[in-house]
Amino acid sequence: MKTLSSVLAFLLVLPAYGQEFKKTATSGFVFLEIPVTARTAALGEASLSLSDVNAEGVFANPASVGFTTQTHSASFSYAPWIAEMKHYASSYAYDSPLGVFAVGVIVFDFGSMPRTQRASGRQVYEVVGDFNANGLCVGLTYSKRLTDRFSFGVTTKYVREGIDIYRASNVLFDGGVLYYTGFQSLRIAAALQNFGTDAKYKNDPFKMPSMLRLGMAAELLGDFSSQYRVSGLVEALHPSDADERVNVGLEVAWNSVLMVRGGYKFRYDEETYSVGVGLRPSLAVPVGLDVAFSDYGRLGNILRFSLQMGLQ
Repeated sequence: MKTLSSVLAFLLVLPAYGQEFKKTATSGFVFLEIPVTARTAALGEASLSLSDVNAEGVFANPASVGFTTQTHSASFSYAPWIAEMKHYASSYAYDSPLGVFAVGVIVFDFGSMPRTQRASGRQVYEVVGDFNANGLCVGLTYSKRLTDRFSFGVTTKYVREGIDIYRASNVLFDGGVLYYTGFQSLRIAAALQNFGTDAKYKNDPFKMPSMLRLGMAAELLGDFSSQYRVSGLVEALHPSDADERVNVGLEVAWNSVLMVRGGYKFRYDEETYSVGVGLRPSLAVPVGLDVAFSDYGRLGNILRFSLQMGLQ
């Protein structure tokens, strides 16, 4: 009986271990999971509940675009990624009487690699050129603020990855909401990202990197009109290809001109802390510059730069 009980316990526990192992690294288009803007990266990616991001919101929560204060806004971001790869992104938003319409583009350059072939009659390979690999995402966003406290947003995006002559593509969807609770400055947000059917690379199907995100934020000191402001953010993530994760961030601002940021990621393999600064000078045309430093453990460190521009 004792042996039978041990066997039954083993059979009950084994599927759980198998499921946990199988979940890791099971999706494609993983460049969509990389933080896009420097502000997001500096806050440990806890950016879901930010409402003052204008066009940059298309990359984190499409609902946040509905709270834009600018008729026209644009953003540009760049990061030299790991192993000499490069990450580019740009977005534009227009606040119309019908709502906010926006477009976002992400380009991930994996770089070029040597093309080799086996030398005739020899057990060696010779270089005969090179080939490239890259990823592309183009998204169209619609967001609308239904009240002064609630907005929603949806994004339809075309994604593609290619290596040499081979391609894989798909159409994915994002959706999000952002709500000011009325309790002081507390706001909560939720978003579902990269939702779509399986895609195929040649004849091999693979899943999408879908992710459910829940977040909240509040001003711990002051507000956006105060000389000093301290905002705290926390976010929980449920990715389809990894275990649950938690991100936290803190932003300290002086006169809404100079911002100092920090963040930390929990339950990641290599990613841990991040820091950054932001500058919003008082100019006739709104302009902002953000820089972020992120620690990726054994993979190295990443610097990310973002520029924002707008018209009231």
